[in-house]
Parts: sequence; C-alpha cells; structure tokens
Amino acid sequence: MTAADIPGLMELKNAAGWNQLEADWENVMALEPEGCFVYEAEGRVAGSATVACFGTKLAWIGMVLVLPDFRRRGIARALMEHCVAYCRERRIDCVKLDATDMGRPLYASLGFEDEQAIERCGLESCNIEPDEAPRLTSAEAVIPIDRESFGADRTRMLALLQARFPEHAFGGERGYALGRPGYQAYFLGPVVAPDASRAEALIRALLAQQQGKRVFWDILPQHEAAAELAVRLGFTPLRKLVRMALPLRPPMGRARNVWATAGFEYG
Repeated sequence: MTAADIPGLMELKNAAGWNQLEADWENVMALEPEGCFVYEAEGRVAGSATVACFGTKLAWIGMVLVLPDFRRRGIARALMEHCVAYCRERRIDCVKLDATDMGRPLYASLGFEDEQAIERCGLESCNIEPDEAPRLTSAEAVIPIDRESFGADRTRMLALLQARFPEHAFGGERGYALGRPGYQAYFLGPVVAPDASRAEALIRALLAQQQGKRVFWDILPQHEAAAELAVRLGFTPLRKLVRMALPLRPPMGRARNVWATAGFEYG
C-alpha cells in the first residue's frame, strides 16, 4: 500500500460506508509502512488490509475491505493470510481485530476466537458542557499509563495521533483523551483514565470543541462505567462488532482504565 493507492482506498471505504478520511489511510501507512496491503484486480484497488504492531506483544489487523463487485473471490482471505504471516514473521505474541458480522466467519476459519463485544455509540449533535483539562503537548507523558492500561506498547501510535491532531489531544500523566475528524462523524478515542471523574473531564474538554457535530465513540460494553457515561452524555448504541484474537489470551493491561478504544483499525 502506498499513497498512490489512496483514491482507490477511499472508494473501498465509501462502498462499505466507513468513517475514514484520506488522513486515516496516511496514518496507518505511516505507523506500519510494510504492514499495509492492497489487492489489485482489473486495474483497481479491489481490497485492503492493514496491520499495526504494538511492540511484540500485540498486533492489530484492520481496514479489511473488498469492493462489492470483487467479493467471494478469496480476496479477503488472501489479504488476511498475508497479514497473519506478516505478524508471525515479526514474532508477535497475539493478533487481534474487531470483526463485523460479514468478516467473522472468515476470521474464525483462520483460527481467531471471540474475546468480547465492542460497541459503537453515536451522538447526533454534540452539545457537551466543557470541563477543565490541560492540552496534551507530547505523547511521551501518557505512555506509562497507556502501557499499563492497554497492556502493550502504543508509543508510536499515540505519538503519531497527537502530532497529527494536536488540537484534539488533552491530558497528561494521569490520563488522556484523543480524537480526530472523520468522514461521517468526529471520532472520540482513545481515552485512558484511572477513574470516571477524570475520564469525564477529559471527554468533556475534547467534545466541547465539537458543538453541533456528530460523534462516534467505541466502547467495550463490559466496561459498565464507560457505557453508563456514554448514555449520560447522550450517546446511543449504533452497531456491535466482536473483538477476536489469535490465539485467545488472558486479558492484557487494566481494561477498567480504557474508556474509549482507538478505532477498529487500531484496537
């Protein structure tokens, strides 16, 4: 995958109705230049898949897409096999992804197992009262709490997102909230904080800038406090996916500190 593929990649994601902008494709390629793949057929970008490696503990597969006219030809399987092989070459301990209903049977056939549900919630028109939280001027400050909470090293991803969207970054060593623009809606996440009051303050500081805009927030429903906070702020469930792992491992990190995930392409 290269920058020259972006027009075709946008056609792919538009056909699926997903939220990514051109910047999102640029970000996944910057994060893992050798781990982003396209399948070309009949002179077109017919399929895509990306990998994001977080140290050697974990890798995340995302953006598995195939144009409708090219489905049921084995393209998604070929891309997935390529991604898994890429992870194995790098001796990654565990590979995860967030599966749609359409993709789940394929992933199961490759050995992925269900871990837990993940839910996308939406707010049609943001009207959030602000709260006090400092701007996050460097991702370095939040690396320790993120690693402790997520369970793997997301240093490169956090540095990339903070640098790319500095106006959408709040927090410090006690927690943080990041966000980014999207095609259909503003995306809230990732958010990591040690308690509900800190998480709410960070989320309010971030979303107060998005008045009147549509917002997406991806939550692990097992985190009841996060789900309750989303409801209290006016969010409603939009769709459910299933988080899958190869191989299935005990939970990593401190999931109670993760109030919003980083998106289906990052975990």
